[in-house]
Amino acid sequence: MSRRAFVLGTAAAAGARVVGWGLMPPRQRLTGSRSLPVAGGQQAFNGWLKIADDDSVTVMVPKSEMGQGVLTSLAMLLADELDADWARVRTEHPPIDAIYNNIATIADGLPFHPDDHGWLQRSATRMTAKAMREIGLMATGGSSSVKDLWLPMREAGASARAMLVAAAAQRWGVPAGDCRVAAGVVSHASSGRSARFGELAGRAAQQPLPGSVALKTAAEFKLIGRDRPRLEAAAKHDGSARFGIDTVLPDQHYASVVMCPTLGGSVTGFDAGPARRLPGVRQVIAVPGLRGGSGGIAAIADTPWHAMQAAKAVVVQWDPGPAAGLSSATLRERLTQALDDGDGFGYYRHGDAAAAMRGAARSISAEYHAPLLAHAALEPMNCTVQFMPDARDGPKARVWAPTQVPGLARWAAARALGLDSEQVAIEVTLLGGGFGRRLEVDFVAQAAHVARAMPGVPVQTFWSREQDFGHDFYRPPCVARYRAGFDAQGRLVAWTAASAGPAIVQQFLKRQFGLPGAGPDKTTAEGAFDQPYEWPAARVSHRIVELPVPVGFWRSVGHSHQAFFKESFVDEAAHAVGQDPLAFRLALLKNHPRHAAVLERAAAKAGWGRPPAAVADGAPVARGLALHQSFGSIVAQVAEVSLDPAEPRRIRVHRIVAAIDCGLAVNPNGIRQQMDSAVVFGLTAALHGEITLENGQVQQTNFHQQPLLRGSECPLIETEIIASTEPPEGVGEPGTPPVAPAVANALFALTGQRLRSLPLKLA
Repeated sequence: MSRRAFVLGTAAAAGARVVGWGLMPPRQRLTGSRSLPVAGGQQAFNGWLKIADDDSVTVMVPKSEMGQGVLTSLAMLLADELDADWARVRTEHPPIDAIYNNIATIADGLPFHPDDHGWLQRSATRMTAKAMREIGLMATGGSSSVKDLWLPMREAGASARAMLVAAAAQRWGVPAGDCRVAAGVVSHASSGRSARFGELAGRAAQQPLPGSVALKTAAEFKLIGRDRPRLEAAAKHDGSARFGIDTVLPDQHYASVVMCPTLGGSVTGFDAGPARRLPGVRQVIAVPGLRGGSGGIAAIADTPWHAMQAAKAVVVQWDPGPAAGLSSATLRERLTQALDDGDGFGYYRHGDAAAAMRGAARSISAEYHAPLLAHAALEPMNCTVQFMPDARDGPKARVWAPTQVPGLARWAAARALGLDSEQVAIEVTLLGGGFGRRLEVDFVAQAAHVARAMPGVPVQTFWSREQDFGHDFYRPPCVARYRAGFDAQGRLVAWTAASAGPAIVQQFLKRQFGLPGAGPDKTTAEGAFDQPYEWPAARVSHRIVELPVPVGFWRSVGHSHQAFFKESFVDEAAHAVGQDPLAFRLALLKNHPRHAAVLERAAAKAGWGRPPAAVADGAPVARGLALHQSFGSIVAQVAEVSLDPAEPRRIRVHRIVAAIDCGLAVNPNGIRQQMDSAVVFGLTAALHGEITLENGQVQQTNFHQQPLLRGSECPLIETEIIASTEPPEGVGEPGTPPVAPAVANALFALTGQRLRSLPLKLA
C-alpha cells in the first residue's frame, strides 16, 4: 500500500469513527462512575440524591455556591420531581465525576448568532455537548447552572420517585399506578396505607433504575416557579456558614504571600533573615508563578497575623518580566493601533455593509474605551492544603478551596505536589464571591506548593487585599469603533462595529493546559455580534491583540463592555436622526417579539415618555434605556439619573427599572436577588471601576482606590420577570451589561455630554 493510500485510508477510518460517535445518543448523566458515599442511614439512588431513614433528602449539587442561590434553585428542580418534603431537603457537593461536567457553558460558547439554527450550528452544538460529557470540567460559570442541569436534576428526582413508588407497591402488593406521592410520603388511597421516604429508602434503592420517566408539566410543579428562601441563608445570617477562609484544622499553619509588584514577574533572590527572627515564623520560601500567576515569596507562621508581618519583612530581589514599562496609556495605544491596521475576524456579516455605507446619504462614527477591571470579590484568594506524602491509605493530599472548578483545582494541586489527581481529595467550600476569578487555579497551585514545604501540616495560604488587586486576571481592556449609515430619509442602512483587545480563552487554555492560542474567541466580541437587532447590512468584528497582562472571565465577560459600546451607539444613532431611543430600537426588532416585549415592559414600568419624579433637592432627572441579550436571557433596563447640585460632576442614579425574560423562572425570589446584585455590580464598574498600570504595576491597592458602590449610592431597583414556559436560561450575569449604557444614555439626555469611556466621568 502506498503511503498516500495508507494516510488517506487511516484518515477516512478515523473520520468515520467520529461521525459514528456523533450519531450515537449522548451518554446518560444519571449515574456516575462510582457510587455516592453514604453515611447515617442514607441510601444512594443515583448520582444526584441520597435519602436517609430520618426522611432527609440530600441533593448533590455540583455547582459552587457563591451568592447566586444555586444550592436552592437546583435542589428545587430535583425535589419537585421527587415530590419531597422541602423542609427535609439538604444539599451536598458531590465527588468529581464526568456526569457533573458543565455542558451548557462550552456549547453556548460556540461563536454562533442566537438566531442561527442551521445544520452547522446544530451539529457543532451536539458534538460539543457530547464531548464535554466525556472530557469536560465540573465548572460553575457562564450563568449556566440551572440551564445545564434543568433536565438531569429533574430526571434524577423523577427516577427516584418511581423507585420509591415501586418499593411501596411491592410492599403492599398493589399496582404502582395506584400509588401517589406528596411531601415525602407515598400513599395508596383505596387501602389507606402510606409510608414515608425514610421507611422505603432501603428497599427503593435496590430497585432497578427506570428506563424512562415522565417529567412533570409546568402546571404540575409545586416548587418550581414559586418563591423560596435560600437554603444557606440561615447559616450566613447566624455566622455558621463556612467559606474557604474559615477553614480551621488541627495544627493548622498560615502562609502570607507577597508577589512581584510587576505582573508576571519572578523572584531572583531574597533575604529571609528579618522575617525568621519574628515570633511564630516557621518557614520562608520562594514561590514560582504557577498557572499564569506571578512569582513571589510565602511566609509560613502560626497565625495569619504573624505570617503577614513576616511576609512584609522579607527583602526580595525581583525580575520584573515582560510587563515592565507597560502603562495604561501604552495599552490603549496598542489597541487603537491594532484597529488602524485592520478590523480582525468577522463574527457577523449581513449583506454588504461596506457598499451600503458608501451609498449612505449620511453617516456617524464613534470610538469607545473600556479599562482593565479587577474582580474584587470580598473573600480574598485563599486555599488550605494538607500534604501527606507518606499516607498509605486514603489520599496523599487534601485541599479545601473556594473554587468554581473543583476538577481543575484538584489537578493543579496534584501537579504542584507531584501527585496524580486521584491521590488528591478536594472539598469545595462556600465562595465569598466568584465573578469568574475563581475559575482560575493559580491560588490553588500556589497553596499546594507552599504546603509541600511542611508535610503533614495543613497550611492555609491567603492573600491580602493588596495582593488580590495587584495579581488578578483582569477583565480585558478594549477599544471599539462604530459607524452607522443612513439614507436621505434618516433610515438606518449600514452598521459596522470593530473592536480590539486580548482574548481570554486563548490565555486561559495556555496557562491551564499549555495549549497554543489560535482562532476566534467568542468572548472577545460577544455582546456586539450576537444581538437581536435587524440591521439592514452589518459587519461586526474583533481583532485579538496579545498583551503581557493576565486577563480572565469577569462577570458577563465580553458582554460587560461590548453592551456599553453597542447600546451607547444605538442611542447615538437614534439621536442622530431625531428619533426616540425606544421607538428606534423597536423598529429594529420587528421579527424579535420576545425582545420587543421585554423592552416595552421595562419602558412602561419606568414611565418612559412621562417626566420622571423629582428629587428632593430639585435637581433635573433624566432617563436612559438599554436592551441586551446575554447567556440566553433578554434584559432591558431604564435608568433615572441626576447630578448633585453640591458636586455638579457627581453622578447620582436614583432608580433602575429592569425587565428580564430568562425562560421559566425556577425561583423568582432568587432571580430578583440576582438582578439586584447584577445592577449593583454593574454600577460599581460603571461609576468607579478602573485598574491602571504604570511600569507594569497595578496602581490600585485597596477599596479606597477602587471603591464598591456605597449604600447611599444604591438606587431603587425594580425587576419585572416576564412569564415564560421556555426552558430556563442564565440569570447571574445578564443584569450587568445593560447598566452602564442605560446610565450613560440618561446622562446624555440630561447633560448633552456623550460619555464613550468607562468609568463614566463628566467633563
